[in-house]
Amino acid sequence: MSSKNTISIFVDCHVFDDGFQGTRTYLKGLYSELIRQQELHFFLGSTKPDHLASIFGNHSNVTYIKYKYHNKYLRLLVDIPQIIKKYKIDFAHFQYIVSPLKRCKYIATTHDVLFIDFPGFFPFFSRMVNRIVYRQSAKLADIRLTVSEYSKQQIQQHFGISNYEITPNAVEDAFFKEYDKELIKAKVRKEFALNEYIIYVSRWEPRKNQQMVLKAFVDLELYKKQQLLFLGNHTIVAQEYNEIYDKLSPEIKEQVVTLENTDFQTMLLLLRGANVSVYPSVAEGFGIPPLESVAAKIPTICSDKTAMSDFSFFEEFYFDPYNQIEFNKKLLQILEENRSSDFEIMAQKIKENYNWEKSADVLYRLIKQYR
Repeated sequence: MSSKNTISIFVDCHVFDDGFQGTRTYLKGLYSELIRQQELHFFLGSTKPDHLASIFGNHSNVTYIKYKYHNKYLRLLVDIPQIIKKYKIDFAHFQYIVSPLKRCKYIATTHDVLFIDFPGFFPFFSRMVNRIVYRQSAKLADIRLTVSEYSKQQIQQHFGISNYEITPNAVEDAFFKEYDKELIKAKVRKEFALNEYIIYVSRWEPRKNQQMVLKAFVDLELYKKQQLLFLGNHTIVAQEYNEIYDKLSPEIKEQVVTLENTDFQTMLLLLRGANVSVYPSVAEGFGIPPLESVAAKIPTICSDKTAMSDFSFFEEFYFDPYNQIEFNKKLLQILEENRSSDFEIMAQKIKENYNWEKSADVLYRLIKQYR
C-alpha cells in the first residue's frame, strides 16, 4: 500500500480483458517501465486481475483490482470513481475516454482521431459519439498524451486543444531476441499446420485493407506455394474483403487462415515463422506491427500513409495502400529476394528510436510536474 510520500496512479486496464490490440501494447510497455519507479504506486484495474498479474508480474508497488462490472458505462461511472476514492488516487490514466466523475488528476491518451479524417471507415453513430466523448475527455485531462506527431497535429486541429505530449509506441525486447528459424517453423507447422506463409497482424476493420493482401494472393497465384495468415480480432465488418473471399474456390480458401484471440507468445511465434509480413493499412495513429515484424527480422513491406510516414527507414519497402499494382510488385519482390541484412539495419534503428524507456520517462516527468 502507498505511503504519504508515494504518488498513487490508477490505470484502467480493461483492454487486457479482450484480444490483442495496440492500446494493450501501449499500456504494457509504458507501465512495465514505470513500475521501476518505487515512489509511484500503481493500481491496475480489470475484470481479470490474475491475467494482469501474469503480464506485469508481482511488485511491491503494484496492486491489482478487479472490476465489479463488465459494462463500460458502469465501469466508468461506478467502478472507477469508487476505486479512486477508496485508494486515494492521485492520477488516473485512461485510453481515449475518461470517467466523467472526476475525483483526481487525469491522464488521457488519445491515440488517434482517424474517424474524423477517414469517416468512411467508421460507423456514423460511433463517429458522432466519439467526437463528443473524446474531446470532452481531453478537456477533463490534466496530462494529455498521444503516440505520434501525426496524431498530435490532427487532434489539436480537430479539438482545438493544445499541450499534447508524445509518448510513442515502442517495440518490446522480446521481438529483438535471436531465435532458430527452422525450429520455429517446425513448431508452427506442428501446432497450426502452417508451412510457408505471409502474415498480416491487425484487427479487422475496413481501413486495415485486408482485401489488398487477398487480391494479391489470388492474382499472383501465391496460393500455389504460400499460405496467407490474418492474425487479429474482428471489430468492424470488412465487407469488401468478404465479397472477394466468398467468390474464391475451396482450394484457394484452404490456403487462407484467420486466427483470433491469440495471446502474445502465440502471436510472436507465428510472426517469427512467417516468410514475409505486410502492413497495408490506409490510416493509423501509429502502426506498431510493421516495427515489430522488422524487429523480429521478418522481411516487411509497409504502407506509407498517415502516422506510418514517420517510419522513413522503410524507404524502398514502402508502398501506397491505394495502389494494388505497386503492392503486388513489392510483395513479389520481397518474397523473391533475400534482403535480411537490410532488415537487421532497420531493426537497430527501431531499437534506438522506439523504446518504452523513452516514453516512460516523458510520462514520469509529467507526473512529477503535475503532482
